[in-house]
Amino acid sequence: MPDDQKSLHSKVPSVDAILRLEPSIVLIERYGRALVTDAIRTVIADIRRQISELAEEALPLLEEASIIEQLNLFLDRATQPSLRAVYNLTGTVLHTNLGRAVLAEEAIEAMVKVAKGASNLEYEIGSGKRGDRDSHLDELLCKLTGAEAATVVNNNAAAVLLVLNTLGQRKEVPVSRGELIEIGGAFRIPDIMKRAGCKLVEIGTTNRTHLKDYAEAISGKTACLMKVHTSNYTVQGFTKEVTAQEMSALARDRNLPLIEDLGSGTLIDLSQFGLPHEPTAQEAVSSGVDVVTFSGDKLLGGPQAGLIVGRKDLIAKIKKNPMKRAMRLDKVTIAALTATLQLYLDPDSLAARIPTIRMLSRSVEDIQALAERVQNPLVAAVGDGFAVSIIDCQSQIGSGSLPVERLPSKALAIGTTKGKPGGKLQKLADAFRALPMPVIGRIQDDAYLLDLRCLEDIDGFTTQLGDLKL
Repeated sequence: MPDDQKSLHSKVPSVDAILRLEPSIVLIERYGRALVTDAIRTVIADIRRQISELAEEALPLLEEASIIEQLNLFLDRATQPSLRAVYNLTGTVLHTNLGRAVLAEEAIEAMVKVAKGASNLEYEIGSGKRGDRDSHLDELLCKLTGAEAATVVNNNAAAVLLVLNTLGQRKEVPVSRGELIEIGGAFRIPDIMKRAGCKLVEIGTTNRTHLKDYAEAISGKTACLMKVHTSNYTVQGFTKEVTAQEMSALARDRNLPLIEDLGSGTLIDLSQFGLPHEPTAQEAVSSGVDVVTFSGDKLLGGPQAGLIVGRKDLIAKIKKNPMKRAMRLDKVTIAALTATLQLYLDPDSLAARIPTIRMLSRSVEDIQALAERVQNPLVAAVGDGFAVSIIDCQSQIGSGSLPVERLPSKALAIGTTKGKPGGKLQKLADAFRALPMPVIGRIQDDAYLLDLRCLEDIDGFTTQLGDLKL
């Protein structure tokens, strides 16, 4: 090692010396001695490495202010949670990768209350005896759907698996070929049926299935009939689909239960908000479906959950399945789901109180006004190398809900003012993701787009633009 590097290495302070510095004492009070000590060792190792590579150029790294700055950066990264809040400006309202539904304030408050201490999760306060955690939800779900009974699990995939395992194990279940869906994460109806222990009987064709196809598939080995709502795609043209009501009549005639998986699921008619009609749980129950499954964290606007409603005797069997315990909800999710469902008791206030519905029904005029308010702060943040304009765009609902429907929206488009965009837009996207609260947009048509349909915290967004580093 050259003498100049040896001299610099000898000037690197020890761990104990850095620990005794006043700024380090402040850091210890905040992060704890063990973590700060580990950070100091890492910073010292990095300084020594840079001395070996840069020699005299690394001299500023030995200054106390530089060492403390490096410590702060290290500790900030080390204590940053992996799961963080972000601004979803992708244009997909229910973005699976970004957490799907944003919860209502009432749901958040309910979660905090039960998380702070003990709760009557499985305890009947009136009798002083052990209770059932489903009791916090089943009466409410029955009231909202018209079903006789209800139960809940941790997501809709689990709901489908549990129902099929309970009612169809070691038996056959006919399903239309046009309803053999696959959702995100390679969840396929044929695979889930196999895991549930039942045998899929494919009937009809991709585009046309008739009632007689179900009737001809029924045998002594048939456990139930199943209908699956194709919530993430549509089949158009020369098509034929058997309605739940028609299938219900056949199921009753053959003394078989009818299951319907609604997928994204909803408890209201979305057409009142200018969206296409999506089958509701109430409609399925009134059509004679015996067991209905649907999600809590998609169109419903609640936390991740799988909701199961239907006939009392069948729900009782489902709840007795040993698999149910492995899929049950925790107290915090139950609190959030209960609070969300309670909002549905007042349908007139849903657009104001449930963020998912509010974002889906947001007018173009409102988004335009928001874009005009945000444009100037964004121009100042990105600087002279970029131009910011307000453009028309199309948002989507996401998470397999109403797959072909697009929502007119407005976006702030950031384009380059000199030369080809090249890697500049990617660097821009990286810079927005590096903000204290990461901003997630999309690159499209030689511009970085920020669709503003889902932006509600305007002040928080614009304030942190000053931290944008390009």
